[in-house]
Amino acid sequence: MIDQNVLMQLIIILPLLAIPGIIAFGKWANLREAVTLIAGGLLLVAVIIFYQGFDSGQTAYVKWLELLPGLDISFRAEPLGVLFSLVAGSLWVVTSIYAIGYMRGHGEVNQTRFYACFAVAISAVMGLAFADNLFTLFVFYEVLTLSTYPLVTHAGTDKAKQGGRTYLSILLATSIGFLLLAVVGTWWQAGTLTFTEGGVFDENTSIVAASVLLVLFIFGIGKAAIMPFHRWLPAAMVAPTPVSALLHAVAVVKAGVFTVLKVCVYIFGIDLLRDIPATQWLLYLAAASVLLASLVAMRQDNLKKRLAYSTVSQLGYITIGALLASQAGILGGALHIVAHAFGKITLFFCAGAIMVAAHKTEISDMRGLGKAMPITMIAFFIGSLSIIGLPPAAGVWSKWYLLMGTLDTHQWVVMSVLMLSSLLNIAYLLPIPLRAFFPGTGQVVKVERSAIKEAPLPSLIALSITALMTMILFFWPDIFYELAASLAGLSGGVNG
Repeated sequence: MIDQNVLMQLIIILPLLAIPGIIAFGKWANLREAVTLIAGGLLLVAVIIFYQGFDSGQTAYVKWLELLPGLDISFRAEPLGVLFSLVAGSLWVVTSIYAIGYMRGHGEVNQTRFYACFAVAISAVMGLAFADNLFTLFVFYEVLTLSTYPLVTHAGTDKAKQGGRTYLSILLATSIGFLLLAVVGTWWQAGTLTFTEGGVFDENTSIVAASVLLVLFIFGIGKAAIMPFHRWLPAAMVAPTPVSALLHAVAVVKAGVFTVLKVCVYIFGIDLLRDIPATQWLLYLAAASVLLASLVAMRQDNLKKRLAYSTVSQLGYITIGALLASQAGILGGALHIVAHAFGKITLFFCAGAIMVAAHKTEISDMRGLGKAMPITMIAFFIGSLSIIGLPPAAGVWSKWYLLMGTLDTHQWVVMSVLMLSSLLNIAYLLPIPLRAFFPGTGQVVKVERSAIKEAPLPSLIALSITALMTMILFFWPDIFYELAASLAGLSGGVNG
């Protein structure tokens, strides 16, 4: 039986071990991609075995480096981190399968660099997931930003470079200008940076100081894309679709909302969070992000841009779940990390498949496309159901618990926003697959069937897997529910 401490470290470094092989076989595409797939498969097996040990009550803690007393690089397993590692571990291998079809089908350059940077990003995600303290989390948070920058600028065009500059400048400015200050302020106020059940602040902590720190954290975690620090996300859409999938579903934005949840639960604690005056107006700010981003998404004809603004809106749901400071809100926020990951990656996979196979990026050009690309458009429909929160898709459960959280805390305005946003989700997502299959009397793009076909097989397999997982998680959400329930302090959770 593998020791949990060893296994946790292996999960963090395994993607890095693949990089020498990826670079060495750079001229032999099949071997290079085989290394990526083997590493992805091994990582998935490792996180599943690790979860099983964690579920049976085994703990894991490792310290790598101590810079000062109480300031170290260390890792520990807790429910939210295990949940995040399962999501990222599952989706790396699927995204790699998709990327093989997309990158070859689209004739992308610099594919070796793409796979190598992807591996660094996944390693950073795993380090962030298991971070035992704010300092460790901050280090891996920054590594994730820097490792994904070459992916955003992958095409090397002026537009890609401009998008990369926006991406890097906003994420670094928020993390150094706000998040780092919040980390230092927490150390100054609490004397510790270690994530602690119930929070790190004692009863003598000034409410004013706690309010300032909370504001710094929420604005400093730029990857959560709360307005007005959201522009990096649409700007990053210049990247290839597998990168967009990485940004929106596997790594970057999920690292943001994961950090928001972890800070709210393990740094502030639900009880203190309820008493901080800033919590209320930050909650309204997150609600405004949800609503405004949904409205902007409706106006986008470019499919990837529409999905990008949809992501900004959906991340607001998770931030709301954290700031509701209730068990149902925390549960809903954690489950939405999972539901949004599988639903949104399906939508981005479909967007890339349409571009590779049909060379179409504008929604207005996709009417009647379902006849030539039925599998892709059915998968898009399933992913849309999850984002909207309709059965039989995973998003039903996360949105249900978020609504329960608003009821528990009597946040009627926020509840109204969540319900209105779901209606807007219907308005900007469902017409896409419906018009693809039922074009009606509108202008249908005339394309011979032989000119449009499904995407390359690896991409088609990947989007089918994620669409299927979205439905499976509707019927069997147990693993992720137990982890989320344990995080929220509900009975019946893992180790609880």
